[in-house]
Amino acid sequence: MTQTTPHPTDSALPAPRRSPDPATAGPAAALGDPALGDPAPAAPPATPAFNHRLIVPLLLGATLNPINSSMIAIALVPIGAAFGASPASTAWLVSSLYLATAIGQPVIGRLVDRFGARPLYLTGAALVGLAGVIGTAAPSLSVLIVARVLLGFGTSAQFPAAMHTVRGEAQRTGLKTPSGILTALSISAQSTMVIGPTLGGALVSVGGWRFVFAINIPLALVCIALGTRSLPKSKTVPNESRIDLVGMALFAAMLTSLLLFLMNLSVDNLYLLAVAAVFAAVFARVELRTGEPFIDLRIFGGNTPLLVTYLRQTLTYILTYSFIYGFTQWLEEGRGLSASEAGLVVLPTSLTAIVVAWFSGRRSGIRSKLIVGTASIIAASGGLLILNRASAIWVLLAVGLLAGATQGMNGLANQNALFRQADAARMGTAAGLLRTFQYLGAILSSAAVAIVFRTGASSGGLHELAVVMIGCGVLLLAVVLADRSLSLRTTDREPTR
Repeated sequence: MTQTTPHPTDSALPAPRRSPDPATAGPAAALGDPALGDPAPAAPPATPAFNHRLIVPLLLGATLNPINSSMIAIALVPIGAAFGASPASTAWLVSSLYLATAIGQPVIGRLVDRFGARPLYLTGAALVGLAGVIGTAAPSLSVLIVARVLLGFGTSAQFPAAMHTVRGEAQRTGLKTPSGILTALSISAQSTMVIGPTLGGALVSVGGWRFVFAINIPLALVCIALGTRSLPKSKTVPNESRIDLVGMALFAAMLTSLLLFLMNLSVDNLYLLAVAAVFAAVFARVELRTGEPFIDLRIFGGNTPLLVTYLRQTLTYILTYSFIYGFTQWLEEGRGLSASEAGLVVLPTSLTAIVVAWFSGRRSGIRSKLIVGTASIIAASGGLLILNRASAIWVLLAVGLLAGATQGMNGLANQNALFRQADAARMGTAAGLLRTFQYLGAILSSAAVAIVFRTGASSGGLHELAVVMIGCGVLLLAVVLADRSLSLRTTDREPTR
């Protein structure tokens, strides 16, 4: 006797008897079940597929910010020589982008939540192209800094837009965690951040430091073309929805004061820390009393795992950027390599990040990625302690390979954790804040590198930086081990209803 076969998502209990819709039933249903006398149940509807046309514009947009944040590292020395500027002055080319990005990511992320991804993505890409034009023709260092600020705000739209779009596609297709596209986003961001110095070295060798800015022009044009063609048009926003401009302004003032203090740590600048604290208090008071706040502090107060994810992001990028900027500067000044040679030495770091992210992205665990990735950067920091001017190239490459494993794991793990923890209606804002904490870590690392290299990128200074990194790595590992929420597992697909 023929028996009915339960649906794969059902339990071991017999499948319920259902009558199919004759209009949609196939030939098997029309024949019926000879044992039960009823037609066989209709096959479940096909699951909607992820829109693969979105992948290229989202991935390309996600690379604009990290590649511009690291590509400039190789160009700082020739820019300083071109304008007769000191290292302290050229450091603003790094800090200005960090500052603009740290403020712009959550602000633009909120606008993405309000107006949709497409208009903000295209506007951001246009700003990137404009920044490329200004930087290429800049007659002075101050104009270059303006170009970097525009780059910061322009590239701030891409990651929130990508996360907002992916979340929308996940809801449409029923995917709770679309691991494939999230892994690809992480690979594109993490690897391009590390490959930036290599690309920067190649561009400087071919056409000088202005090519580091000019490369943004074709990248922006491609983003605009692909975004116009592929990104879905935004739905009409209800008239009663509003933007918390006061909250955004207070947030920007608070963060600007804090970051200016961190970029120039000294007793004379403690007043900036006090100003930041005042703005923070006013910001919290306003947001708690606003019906539609820019950042809903009540939600964050009840979402401790998300707050811990932001802390891990900060610690991760203190380590990441300390290695990128500290190691790269030492290769040029302490080890005596040229800009292009230094770029080639750090190239295996990015290749390791790509490979590790690709393979680890296939596994659902977040905690295991963070443990292995953090252990790798602690080991890489230990490797920095043994480097000197006579160190063999293979030793330099080995240290870079260890650091690359961290790039491939920690960034992906924090991004996936945020995707699970954040409110879907505010995914753009939450994703923007993830980048804010990333650049808070970058600014703290910049301050640490400036302190240990106060008289130049010497081997002694590199060893001091390594000690700081080891301490930060141990703290990050302790935070990971203490967070029990990371052990929770979820399925990739929404449960059948």
